[in-house]
Amino acid sequence: MNRFSQEFNTLNYVIKKSDDILLFAHTRPDSDTVGSVLALQEYLLSLGKKADIACFDPFPEYLKSLVHENYFEFPAHLDLKKYKLIIACDAVERGFEKVRNEFSENQVIAIIDHHPYISMPADIKISETTASSVSEMLYDFFTHIDFPISKKMATFMLLGILYDTNMFQNSNTSPKTLSVASELMKKGAPLTKIVETLFTNKKICTLKLWGKAFEKARINHHNGMIVAAITLKDIEDCEANMDDVSQLSEILNTVPGTKFSLVLSEREGGIVKGSLRSEEYKKVDVAKIAAKFGGGGHKLASGFEIKGKIVETKEGWRII
Repeated sequence: MNRFSQEFNTLNYVIKKSDDILLFAHTRPDSDTVGSVLALQEYLLSLGKKADIACFDPFPEYLKSLVHENYFEFPAHLDLKKYKLIIACDAVERGFEKVRNEFSENQVIAIIDHHPYISMPADIKISETTASSVSEMLYDFFTHIDFPISKKMATFMLLGILYDTNMFQNSNTSPKTLSVASELMKKGAPLTKIVETLFTNKKICTLKLWGKAFEKARINHHNGMIVAAITLKDIEDCEANMDDVSQLSEILNTVPGTKFSLVLSEREGGIVKGSLRSEEYKKVDVAKIAAKFGGGGHKLASGFEIKGKIVETKEGWRII
């Protein structure tokens, strides 16, 4: 029996009783939050429900070759009071906290997340830190309620799993994760196309930006950190966008002799994002590092955001 049997049953019951449902993706949406809300939307539409997707940032450009429709709406464009059920998927403390208190007591809030330390209150909370992704957790949900997974749903969930496991290379990949991926492929999810979209097909602007990051990368031999910084000017000079910053921390983490990677990237609004990555055998808990700056995540993949801008000095980069 699944450890979330009760929560799955409750979520299934509320879904059946709700006509208007809002799905929430986190800010700077990645492929797991996108795959999760799109799989849920397909499921809800098949039940005859109205299902909208809200996000504070636009749909990722790099996914448009795989997902042709733009499903996202900005929260300000929606009547948040009309939804009976709101489901926030993945990294809920990156954006959902901005609207959480706008919902009333007669609206049901559900959270599905695999990140640790989720303190946000919810009527239904499904949190599993050992899961590779929220997409894997949704597979468990659909299996539990015995719902036939369509090819489109399978594609969206495999998209999330492949992204969050870095194509099964991260330590969050379990035998169960591989089994779920196999079942999704049996249902028609196109592994090769998803891999090409996420990892293989890179625009020249992406490669130029990566080149800048690699050129700037420095290793701190005292603590084993490899760090690189990307400014808004770097992104503009390369004619790139924020999506092109993704994967840099994973790539830098493969450099021999390093214990963890840190990529600092400037964002609009005077924000600097830090992305941290490590591996189990390196014995560094990057979540503890992220927590020092008000962030969090998993011990091998974490992040934080702070106010400021990146300035290069003789000693390295500073955020001021």
